[in-house]
Amino acid sequence: MRVVIAAVGRLKQGPERELAASYRKRAEATGRALGFRDIEIVEIRESRAQDVERRRIEESIAIATILPEGAVVVGLDERGENLDSAALAGLMREWRAEDRMAAYFIVGGADGLAPSLLERAQVRMAFGRATWPHQLVRIMLLEQIYRAATILAGHPYHRA
Repeated sequence: MRVVIAAVGRLKQGPERELAASYRKRAEATGRALGFRDIEIVEIRESRAQDVERRRIEESIAIATILPEGAVVVGLDERGENLDSAALAGLMREWRAEDRMAAYFIVGGADGLAPSLLERAQVRMAFGRATWPHQLVRIMLLEQIYRAATILAGHPYHRA
């Protein structure tokens, strides 16, 4: 199963990009033995529209065009479910057992995702009630994917 993070915006050179790359590399290494192929990052260009709703719609359309039929879609949304690490690992185990081709985690820009795109998500996931910069959300998501892989592998990284 492919794991794809489709995120609006680019991580610029610096510590955030390095940390994201580190978790991605760890997740790929641990996930390979579990049947998770690559951990792909697709960066979506931020809209330059002045109107917030127009910007959200343009970015969501760009994400929607890359979502293949049959993929699990996980929308990162502040109103989503606060999944703990074991629950995310359980979902990933289920998707793998169902032989799903891919899991797409979608991260909107500063204005979030359009409701029409969130409706396509089988899971809406949040990182608490706080507002997080979308660059940090990407890093936290990569860490959680890595942590889920370690849980599934029985690795001691995750200690409950």
